[in-house]
Amino acid sequence: MLEPSRAVPRPAASTGTRRREVPLAASRLSPSLWVRREVIVGWLFVLPALLMYSIFVLQPLVLTIQYSLYRWDGIGVAKWVGYSNYITVLTVPDLLETIFNSLRLAVFFSLIPVSLGLVVASVIHRVATGALGATARTVLFLPQVIPLVAAGIIWGWLLALTGLVNEILTAIGLHNLARAWLGDFDTALPAVGMIGVWVLSGFCTVLLLTGMSKIDPALYESARLDGAGWFTEFKAITVPMLRYEIAVCLTVTVIAALAAFDIVYISTGGGPGHATAVPGLQIYILAFVERQVGLASALAVLLMLLVLAIVIPLQWLSRESPR
Repeated sequence: MLEPSRAVPRPAASTGTRRREVPLAASRLSPSLWVRREVIVGWLFVLPALLMYSIFVLQPLVLTIQYSLYRWDGIGVAKWVGYSNYITVLTVPDLLETIFNSLRLAVFFSLIPVSLGLVVASVIHRVATGALGATARTVLFLPQVIPLVAAGIIWGWLLALTGLVNEILTAIGLHNLARAWLGDFDTALPAVGMIGVWVLSGFCTVLLLTGMSKIDPALYESARLDGAGWFTEFKAITVPMLRYEIAVCLTVTVIAALAAFDIVYISTGGGPGHATAVPGLQIYILAFVERQVGLASALAVLLMLLVLAIVIPLQWLSRESPR
């Protein structure tokens, strides 16, 4: 009789799923280490830009503050004078007048373009749509594309005694108003301001139009159903909903007014007398013409503090947007 063959024992089948083996190093990596790694990688990406910013922005800023404490002609040995340069800026009438002139220019460079941009943008948003609206935006934005030097030259010709503006006034019988607009003590600064209005109004209009396109149309429809007119919609819906865009416009235009140089240098050169002298132009004259680098640096530091004193509250107000 044949003996039954012995069965070869087989491994018992697994009754459960096999656990995936995880490397010991990865299993020990905590979430905090992953976050720290992400932060390090992020800083490595930012490092090149931060390095360039430190070299070309922070270092000149620190050197400007340092130079403002010395009397230096840019070549010889610097002499420590402490806060004497700041006292000079705040006590010499001609230097102090440049700061007041820049504040006056802020009315033309900032308040008028923003107010005008609000009205024009509201009209375009309400009436001009499609190709007509695109054409209007393009035409209004063109002055922003033109270099400020070219704008100063063009308006210098237009506002000259024999320029187009006076020719038009003479043609319509208002020859008594004709004058050298950029050469008169009373009209030179407003004339420069109107150049700023022409340059910056298009920028404000296009930016505000972009903001208006984000407003929910249902808000306007509800207001119209309640019998609200155009001015009521503008006051109750458009302006509050554009708080952030208005703050951006004010910030950009105020900085442009306080740091104005190109237009003033080309159109009037700061004249007649000191009627259109602004800090940017005066800093250039003090540093490179009169070689008073310390005094020019002190005026630059005060100008920076003035810009911060105006811009920081604008940024703070824009955070409270109703959106």
